[in-house]
Amino acid sequence: MDQHDPTGRRTAVLDIEGMTCASCVARVEKRLRAVDGVDAAVNLATESARVTFPDELDAHALVAAVRGAGYDARVRRDETAAGAASAPAHGAEGHVHDTEDRPGATSLRTRLIVSAVLGLPVVVLGMVPALQFTGWQWVSFVLVTPILFWGGWPFHRATVANARHGAATMDTLITLGTVAAYLWSTWALFFGNAGELGLRHDVVLFGPVHDATALVYFEVVAAVTVFLLLGRFVEQRATRRAGSALRSLLELGAKTVELPDGTTVPIEHLAVGELFVVRPGGTIAADGAVVEGTASVDESMLTGESVPVDVGPGDAVTGGTISADGRLVVRATSVGSDSRLSRIARLVEDAQLGKSRVQRLADRVSAIFVPIVIVLAVATLAAWLLAGQPIAAGFTAAVAVLIIACPCALGLATPIAVLVGTGRAAQLGILVTGPEALESAEKIDTVVLDKTGTLTEGRMTVASVVTDGATDAAEALALVAAVERGSEHPVARAIVSAAGVGAVADDVRSLAGRGVIGTVDGTAVFAGRPAFAAEQGAELSPVLADAVAAGERRGTVVVAGWAVGEERPRARAVFEIADTVRAESAGAVADLRGLGLEVVLLTGDNAGVAEAVARELGIDTVRAGVLPEGKLAEIESLRADGRVVAMVGDGVNDAAALAAADLGIAMGGGADAAMHAGDVTLVRSDPRAIVTAVRLSRRTMGVIRGNLFWAFAYNVAALPLAALGLLNPMLAGAAMAFSSVFVVLNSLRLRRAR
Repeated sequence: MDQHDPTGRRTAVLDIEGMTCASCVARVEKRLRAVDGVDAAVNLATESARVTFPDELDAHALVAAVRGAGYDARVRRDETAAGAASAPAHGAEGHVHDTEDRPGATSLRTRLIVSAVLGLPVVVLGMVPALQFTGWQWVSFVLVTPILFWGGWPFHRATVANARHGAATMDTLITLGTVAAYLWSTWALFFGNAGELGLRHDVVLFGPVHDATALVYFEVVAAVTVFLLLGRFVEQRATRRAGSALRSLLELGAKTVELPDGTTVPIEHLAVGELFVVRPGGTIAADGAVVEGTASVDESMLTGESVPVDVGPGDAVTGGTISADGRLVVRATSVGSDSRLSRIARLVEDAQLGKSRVQRLADRVSAIFVPIVIVLAVATLAAWLLAGQPIAAGFTAAVAVLIIACPCALGLATPIAVLVGTGRAAQLGILVTGPEALESAEKIDTVVLDKTGTLTEGRMTVASVVTDGATDAAEALALVAAVERGSEHPVARAIVSAAGVGAVADDVRSLAGRGVIGTVDGTAVFAGRPAFAAEQGAELSPVLADAVAAGERRGTVVVAGWAVGEERPRARAVFEIADTVRAESAGAVADLRGLGLEVVLLTGDNAGVAEAVARELGIDTVRAGVLPEGKLAEIESLRADGRVVAMVGDGVNDAAALAAADLGIAMGGGADAAMHAGDVTLVRSDPRAIVTAVRLSRRTMGVIRGNLFWAFAYNVAALPLAALGLLNPMLAGAAMAFSSVFVVLNSLRLRRAR
């Protein structure tokens, strides 16, 4: 199904069958974009397309367009509001939809095994003269015929389908090369004079072709077909492994849920607002809030962190996580496609469907590559004949050109690396919106960090308690918590949280913005700003005055006092309330600097607090007291200076700056607006994940560049060798298959990235 957009356009994901190379991708994209108002991005690695189109257009018209290009397609079901979570998408699984793997069809594995068994004696007989017996050529003919027409049928079927639509792809080159070699050898076997034709007896892998008196091309047909089937099979298996991260994520969701009455129902029957039970060791069936019970919850599937999180009544839990040691009763807050797990899966899938700038360039090159190779093969044959060489020599060179030039590796170089990289990022708690974000993350030279909620915990805590020397800190904390216990102010909550359970004051009067007064066990207690203490006639001792001065540079200060048998109360304690710096922040900042990045602290907090945090974390550049529009202006100013900027934030006030930066990184614990504006979302509120995101992006782009270099260099180096007759078609087939397998296996190294 499709996904509706309030702008009047819709987005659908199509699963496409039959694509084998980058030229297939270009052809499908061209046909989809020919439909009025349609834009499409086709991905070879996931065999899928993300298409945006006008609301009035039927999505099945897109399927018709793909079929018009010679490929099969279907609208994916998991984009519906109801089914996104419950039906793991084929493309999201990251596997190749080879029609050979459908039920009832012959598997690619079977074709490979049978072709290899039949092909081995053909190759041995063709390459080892001592084993050649009378009539061995006829045995080779009998064995190679099913290899070509049955084993190689996936390639030939695609060639025919594309030819009906006037298209040439990688399969066209394979079919032309192997069928031409087979027909030539068959004709020579039945009707030709091998000696006059200049056919050779031995197979020369490197070096010029020599005249001889025996057929040689049957072993070429067998070996090339087996090599290509092996390459396709390994590529298919590896591509499925590449998508395993997202597939495992989708499989984490519970299939059934236990209700409070003890009955178990399918997860689809659970509605928002209903209660469900989670037993020790069980999977939490849906996003919700704990109503009853406590447990340690394993959230590693979301955050990548192995340390369980303790939850109790009122705490939020995420569907797919595991209760390690306690029974919980949970009220469902979101189910199905609205769940956090489903949203994460869609984000990762969207990233894998996207295209980077470098991939678009490779696709454009591949679109014109196949016709050029066919022309080059014909020109190679003509050049050999014009040079007075035997027709067999020119034919061998032309076949080698056709076989070795297939642009498989070029088409897979970028999407397979993106598939693996984004999947691995999801395992580490990093959601990347697309290949463009990977490119941007690699290029950044400046990281702008919001303070509250990013480098700090985002909640007020009691940082210190300073007393006048005659008062116990615990006593002071208990008395002040008693008068603050009824308040919802963040400062009051911080003091109450630090004190724990205790007495409640009587006759409490709260003076908004100034302080609070109450009676605790007959003692009149006040707490508030330093000015409020002065209003109560309480003077600060030198120790407390110094504590106020120091505390106001770092956070918020509360002065508390009471009277003990005295006519007037006396100031007895100073509480410093601050947003605590995360334990991981200093290490994260140091690592960012170690990556060669300049770190800037950008906050709406006052300069004193900002400078104190910056000093603690080792940040040199600070922009404090900045409003949301000011944050946007700061980002634009840095970019105007030639900087490539990443903005990291978690609040609504960061959303504009996140969108304006070259790379927006949203902390996962923050506001939805921030996460929607960011290019990268960190599932866990740990600033070290910023470092992981940058490192993984750099490594992914390095793999992409390595893949593209190999793919281009392979064709540039191999084509002249083949055209000059220095590369036998059999070796050309092996090299072509290996080039595709190489880029896939090279990309799979990202699965171990940290």
